[in-house]
Amino acid sequence: MRDLVAYVDGGSHGNPGPSAVGIVIVDAAGSEQKITIAKFIGHQDSNVAEYVALMEALQFAVSCKARRLHVYSDSQVVVRQMTGEYACQSPRLYSLNWTCRKLARNLNFTIAHLPREHNREAHGLAKSAVRSRHSK
Repeated sequence: MRDLVAYVDGGSHGNPGPSAVGIVIVDAAGSEQKITIAKFIGHQDSNVAEYVALMEALQFAVSCKARRLHVYSDSQVVVRQMTGEYACQSPRLYSLNWTCRKLARNLNFTIAHLPREHNREAHGLAKSAVRSRHSK
């Protein structure tokens, strides 16, 4: 069982518009191994893209039987909704939030906000996937 740290970002060109996610996952113990995910997700708004990025990180952690997952996101909406500070008003975001919470139950899960300038790699992966319109 592993303890993982994920940096997630989702974005769209236009809101809504072509969208993608970027995820960087590292071992919390500091090993050199790093997993990157860049995935085009179609025509979405930016908040949906941010949630899909979180969901991808959670699915990865659950699939590799991680024990813990700490997520850093530059989306205050996602972080505050996942911590219960904000309520989900949108039915679509509520559904994504519910799915993420359900996945997180399988882990010792935490999430925190970080400024976009500290999330450059995940942001770059999402931006690249939107431009190329495919997943890596």
